Amino acid sequence: MGRIAIIGGGVVGLSTGIELLDAGQAVVLVDEDDAGQAASWGNAGHIAVEQVAPLASLSLLRSVPRRLFSRGGALDFPLSAMAHWLPFGLRLIAAARPARFRQGSDALRGLLYQAMPAWAAMVDRIGEPDLLRQDGHYIVWERADAATAGRATWMAADIGTAQVRDATEAERAGLSRLSAQPVAGAIRFSGSGQIADLGALRHALRAAFVAGGGEIVGRRATVRRNGRRIEVPGVDADRVILCAGVRSRALMEALGHKAPMIAERGYHIRADAADWPANLPPVVYEDRSMIVTRYVDSVQAASFVELGRADAPADPRKWERLERHVAELGLPIRAPFTRWMGCRPTLPDYLPAIGRSDRADNLFYAFGHQHLGLTLAPITAKLVTALVTGAEPAVPLAPFDIARFG
Repeated sequence: MGRIAIIGGGVVGLSTGIELLDAGQAVVLVDEDDAGQAASWGNAGHIAVEQVAPLASLSLLRSVPRRLFSRGGALDFPLSAMAHWLPFGLRLIAAARPARFRQGSDALRGLLYQAMPAWAAMVDRIGEPDLLRQDGHYIVWERADAATAGRATWMAADIGTAQVRDATEAERAGLSRLSAQPVAGAIRFSGSGQIADLGALRHALRAAFVAGGGEIVGRRATVRRNGRRIEVPGVDADRVILCAGVRSRALMEALGHKAPMIAERGYHIRADAADWPANLPPVVYEDRSMIVTRYVDSVQAASFVELGRADAPADPRKWERLERHVAELGLPIRAPFTRWMGCRPTLPDYLPAIGRSDRADNLFYAFGHQHLGLTLAPITAKLVTALVTGAEPAVPLAPFDIARFG
């Protein structure tokens, strides 16, 4: 067999490339993100094995009014992007029906069950085991009523392989010392984790891919149909795997697939980590829908779900609000801040698309991982490799077939 072309060099594409090389395949990866600015490298770094319930749910729909950006929340529907988020929202409402929600939870649970072992194997494979920290995370609340309600919700939730308990008095005291006032409540998750340094992860994945015989072509890929086969102009390959994040929609639709994906834009600010505890796991300030993550040499505050166009200008109000949250909480995160905005590739049922095309004999795909792209990258890589090599995938892939959208 000839080479496999992977379109997209984010964490899913690189992980898939490494798995394919280990399976004896020849692989070329086509990636235009030379600066490493994609969502794979700017997210919260959280390995979120606890997020079993898809966000397409009746509870989320009921919470929309209080989550709106205009009311101080993290959810924004820019009027200029109505043509994008309105049809997406209608599909999300359909996906939130109880039967479909249960089906989605079952499908995600199967993936998340294997997510942490797949990450442990991947960091060992690339020779960087210290990049994976398996020390859980905290959720804290500023108000007693929010703490009571939030704790009850999480204690009753399906959190898969994760565990949750009340934070100890010592843990609460340590979390309170970070802010200007004591926290009203806190819980501690175990079984979840984080990547210690996203930039170092990108470098290590790319280095391992090249060392294993892979080739990286630094440009934007296009596709064209040749009968029942797909070609990537300028790239010699007989099979194609599409892992291009938000760009996957246009490429898939050009080939006749429906891929009703939206750019779910998130924002972060980063600063020097000198004043943030080095060994503290990620802390979610749930009242403000903000997660703070300590990396090796920086600390990052991230938030927002902005449904819109991938190419729209960033909204500086989001960064300003993050900076205000940090100041109001009195967190030891000091200016100057580095600002970033990136696009989560999100399908309306909040399940990824993983499978083989029924419209082209040599096309495979893995995209649409929403908030779970980092979490699910290594297990997705194993599933795609099984598809390509004719092995039995470790979990049923029917729920992730893009044909579910027609």
